[in-house]
Amino acid sequence: MCWGLPSGAIIAFCHGLRVPAGLRVGDELRLDGWQVEFVRDIYDVRHADGRRKRRQAILSVARRNGKTATSSALALSHLAGPMRRPGGIIYSAATSREQAEISYRYLRDMIRLTPQLGEVLAIVESRKRVVHRQNLGYYAAVSAESRGKYGVGVDVAIIDELAQHRTDELYTALRTSQGSQAEPLCLILGTQAADDTHFYSQMIDYGLKIRNGEFEDDSFTCHIYAADDGCDLDDKAQWAKANPALGKHRDHDELADTVTQASRSPGLESRVRNLYLNQRIAASAPYLSPSVWRLGSAKPDEALLYSGRPIYGGLDLSTTLDLTALTLAVSDDDGAIHLFPYVWTPGDTLDARASRDRAPYRAWTKNGFMTSIPGSAIDYDFVAQEIGELERKGVFFERINVDRWKVSFLKQSFSRFGVSVPLHDFGQGFKDMAPAVDMFEALALDGRLVHGNHPLLAWAVSNIAIERDAAGNRKATKAKSIGRIDPAIAAIMAVAAMKLQTEAEINVEAMIG
Repeated sequence: MCWGLPSGAIIAFCHGLRVPAGLRVGDELRLDGWQVEFVRDIYDVRHADGRRKRRQAILSVARRNGKTATSSALALSHLAGPMRRPGGIIYSAATSREQAEISYRYLRDMIRLTPQLGEVLAIVESRKRVVHRQNLGYYAAVSAESRGKYGVGVDVAIIDELAQHRTDELYTALRTSQGSQAEPLCLILGTQAADDTHFYSQMIDYGLKIRNGEFEDDSFTCHIYAADDGCDLDDKAQWAKANPALGKHRDHDELADTVTQASRSPGLESRVRNLYLNQRIAASAPYLSPSVWRLGSAKPDEALLYSGRPIYGGLDLSTTLDLTALTLAVSDDDGAIHLFPYVWTPGDTLDARASRDRAPYRAWTKNGFMTSIPGSAIDYDFVAQEIGELERKGVFFERINVDRWKVSFLKQSFSRFGVSVPLHDFGQGFKDMAPAVDMFEALALDGRLVHGNHPLLAWAVSNIAIERDAAGNRKATKAKSIGRIDPAIAAIMAVAAMKLQTEAEINVEAMIG
């Protein structure tokens, strides 16, 4: 048994394998310098007694840079190579059965091209499994759809494209299955997630902080290859930064052709930046790009709320289980609009919904960006009292646009606590939303929305999906958005309350006489 050998033996084993697919099919596998560095970092960092320190390792590169070859070679090293051990279990995991099968087929074909492996490994096609004939260790390809079937005692878990996972359920299940192993290893390979709030992004940021010396954690390492934020799309030096296998595993001409297409079709740019340059940019065109949103990163002046100026608001009421948001808008002397979000959410289900929505609700609550209401449902009495408290502090509410849905329940709460604010129905269809969406976008492009990079509001804006009607009118739609957008909808309605008061106010009592 060769348990605990340094990386040299692993690299030699990998170089005895053959490439089963891609530009170099049939050739002997040769790890490039960046792959060798990754392997050495995992296996050569050890405790004084020889035990491996690394328990988790991330390799983040752009698509088509040989990550499947890397993960398959390391899986075989643990199954039949220098890292094998009796009864060892190696899982490769993906978000779907189809993706898991791709990983399995690559490893299977690598075995078929390497005769000496075929002598000791049995391929069980029906179960997408490879078994060591002598020590009964095995490799299996699993997916997030195989819920509850991850087993126990996993020695090596290799997770593919974690950015595509909507929750951390699969990752957590595999990590917890490694608790009883002597030297467990979790390898995560794939491109970055589109946004900073995804749990994969937070894991990468954690690894980068370790590399930058902000704190120590020898059990965790992160190797990331990505183009610089804001780089030109056609900067070939940046291509190389995100594609260390450019010209080898990664075809140069295909990358160049794709970049050319993206430069002529802005709708493709975000996808190319995410998948080909490994940047955190959503693969579909956002309503407002991060660079536009950052124009308003100055800190809003809270004193404006209590200055006697008219305050406008947008109130987006949620179901009883999600977010309720009020965003206030006030104009300064220069005409810039300062935004102040207030967000409420049920406290008892906070962690479950944070996992579902891929958002750090617990941290946002702790840091004052949202308020956790006791209980498992939104309490409109609590919301009414909070809004009433703002009024008592001197906020002069001129107008609050509110989604008609469930507003009757909030009005009852207002009545119980003596809260009197001017609520105005605001439809969520194209008639009301189209001019509001256009106005909000125009002000953002002009740098006239001041929000201070409020993280919850920024997250909500980045989640917005836009729907168009036959006439080209636009509205934000919750049904197609990738996450919660309630604070952003509230902000759009608040700006509309300030800028789009087109209807005449009707004095119903005067009409009655």
